[in-house]
Amino acid sequence: MGANTVNHDPGRPALAIALAEPEQSAVVEMLDDAGFDTFSVGPKAALAEAFTPKHSHLVAVVDVGGDPKGAVARVKQARKSRPGALSVVYAVDADQLDGLEAAGLDEADEILLRPFEIDALRWRIEAMAIRAQVPVTDGADAVLAGGRIATDLAPAAPVYAVFNPKGGVGKTTIATNLAAVLQLWKNMQVLLLDADTVTGHVGLSLGLPTGRSAAESWTDEDQGYGHESLLDLSTRHSSGIRVASLSTNPLSHATLEPNRVADAIMEARIGVDAIVVDLHPSYTEVNLAVFAIADRILVPVTPDLPAMRAAIQLKEVAAEIGVRDRLAMIINRANSGVTVADMEATVGLPASAQIRSAGLHFVWSANAGKTLIDKFPKHAVAHDFERLADRLLSPQTGVAVADRNRADPGALLRGLFGRKALPET
Repeated sequence: MGANTVNHDPGRPALAIALAEPEQSAVVEMLDDAGFDTFSVGPKAALAEAFTPKHSHLVAVVDVGGDPKGAVARVKQARKSRPGALSVVYAVDADQLDGLEAAGLDEADEILLRPFEIDALRWRIEAMAIRAQVPVTDGADAVLAGGRIATDLAPAAPVYAVFNPKGGVGKTTIATNLAAVLQLWKNMQVLLLDADTVTGHVGLSLGLPTGRSAAESWTDEDQGYGHESLLDLSTRHSSGIRVASLSTNPLSHATLEPNRVADAIMEARIGVDAIVVDLHPSYTEVNLAVFAIADRILVPVTPDLPAMRAAIQLKEVAAEIGVRDRLAMIINRANSGVTVADMEATVGLPASAQIRSAGLHFVWSANAGKTLIDKFPKHAVAHDFERLADRLLSPQTGVAVADRNRADPGALLRGLFGRKALPET
């Protein structure tokens, strides 16, 4: 057990951490502080022995440690004794990926590439813990406080983060119209979160008054006022979408502690059917926290070299923090420059959707305080967004993920621009 004394939530699964030092101590301390029932097991320990009457369901962080077959074998042995009671995230170096996949992963197993951020691991585990508590059939009367599930609940809403480290690629256009098509054409209750804390203008583009932001609410909460969720803070658009913002003042960043942002989104997942998050084009800690809990990171890319270069950089960053498999490239203004096939080959991601250019229709929609979906529902581009929504919602197709073993097609842009570094934020 971790060294700190905390009140663990008995409703959440216990965490068995099987890492080598110094990772082991750092991870156990962080997860224990986060309120998990966390305990250490050896990196080569038999996980089956970690089950006790107290620990009937485990989420295990397993160190591959140069022995992919051995790591998978220990997990399979534990699952023989307690079928369905073990969720696993494998911590692995990039050069061990092939061996790990060849060893026979369970479909639900997750992979965390080293080096990793501890906070990113924390939010990966938060999501796994929630899935472990979701019953096979939909529950009722879900109760969640402070990001922690307290009783049985219906499956949590998917989180779609919209991000590209380059501005001007249509993030807000993608976010608002995806939210609208989910709300209006897929009969889903949608929360649209403006998480661009510098240049965010989701509310303005939808003709909504400047509402109370999460940063303002959390400042008041810290001074003793009551808790407000993102849903409490949201404003209803005429389409039915709920719209909330993290901040309307770029100087309020100190209030936006990354874990608090992630907690708030996790809390809101229980009250809606989908959450779409429009992010600022930078690698801030808040954005990284959102990446860690997002089900899909939608990457709008326009047919130009700067946008493609930024997408390649994002792909590399995503691999480093363990969310590479969640990226989905959305080609915006498709076929207005570089071909889709050339963009896929250059970036190294398949196109999950293509959004054609709609010229002034987006401008006219924003001027009317609407999305293109509800202003021009018969326009061809509206059906591009519908195809994107169908792709995201389909359990059969899902979002295609590029083969990890393919040759690196991003070499073209690396040759043009040289080795990339993370931009300053």
